Amino acid sequence: MGRISAQERRESVIRAAIAEFAIAGYHGTTTAAIARRVGVTQPYLFRLFPDKKAIFVAALTRSMEDTRLAFERAAEGVEGGERALQAMTNAYVQLISTRPETLLMQMQGYVTVAAAEAQGDDLIGEVVRAGWMRIWETVHLSLGADADDTAGFFAYGMLGTTRAAMGLPPNAVR
Repeated sequence: MGRISAQERRESVIRAAIAEFAIAGYHGTTTAAIARRVGVTQPYLFRLFPDKKAIFVAALTRSMEDTRLAFERAAEGVEGGERALQAMTNAYVQLISTRPETLLMQMQGYVTVAAAEAQGDDLIGEVVRAGWMRIWETVHLSLGADADDTAGFFAYGMLGTTRAAMGLPPNAVR
């Protein structure tokens, strides 16, 4: 087995960070916990990322892009808004069932925005808003640019994500 490249290690850190931040949030997660999960030292972690916030932003960006891509792939080649809605709903349920940390990480991002911006830090808010708009646009266009269908999709999806965060089954998703 060969050496792991810095890029591969960086990917491992991002995945570990998603798992840790999804559970404990930004303030409750330590870089020591992330390093431990990856199997590296904290000094090595900081060779890959300048600070904890950079790790959080990378994890948040990745979780939002993974979600967007899941919806995009689900709707790809699907004709009709109702079929696209069903395909993306299935993708949402699949995400909640198999990778809940992806969606829970996003929730942690949403709740971190206000605290960060209250301290004069706009970066997390900018990342969250930009990521959210990319996800919204992907779903919105896939649903034939129907605002009500798009809003309904996200309302049910957020309800399913909230249920998953509470340890309940996500059966409230459309």
